[in-house]
Amino acid sequence: MRFFLDSAVADDARRIKDLGFLDGAWVSQVAAEAAGVDYRKAIRELASLTDGPVLVETGSDDPKGMYKEGRELAKLGKDIIIRLPLKPEGMRVARLFAQDQIATCASGVFSAAQALIAAKANVSYVAPSVGLLDEVGTIGMDLVEQVIRVYDNYGFQTQIVVSEARNPIHVLDAALMGADVAAMPAEVLEQLFRHPLSEEMRAGRPS
Repeated sequence: MRFFLDSAVADDARRIKDLGFLDGAWVSQVAAEAAGVDYRKAIRELASLTDGPVLVETGSDDPKGMYKEGRELAKLGKDIIIRLPLKPEGMRVARLFAQDQIATCASGVFSAAQALIAAKANVSYVAPSVGLLDEVGTIGMDLVEQVIRVYDNYGFQTQIVVSEARNPIHVLDAALMGADVAAMPAEVLEQLFRHPLSEEMRAGRPS
């Protein structure tokens, strides 16, 4: 399993890279605005820090805007993946990018049927949003399990990115199920190191 850092902050990327776990990045415009950094500058910095893919989103809703902006974003690094919404307009743009040899990710996936459509559209990645599903009272990881089963049934090569991973349990469940990638903030990745017994050993407490 690969770990993609969900952040627009270069210092987060440097910290995770120093630990040896920066397999790629997931960058959103909202995260860039919250961090007070320019979105495209953040993409360039993260692309320079990781040897893996950087998954970025467009701000446009219409196909022409998505296509134009996506082509511009793809020039910001050596392995930029354009995230497109899982709707007819987004999948039409994905086909155009395939002709341009620009890889895409179907994002905002909330059902196994949507993930099936994404794989049929030959996108490189599909991103079930587990944290958002948990927020509305469903179990996001159940969707990941369903998607893996569907993809295994038909041998789809689309890789599964567990996005909105908000705690270590999301990451562990994704690994147990066999998801390809977990996208998470730096604090969640760092939490994977922690365990109460590890803290006791570190403090030198007797067993």
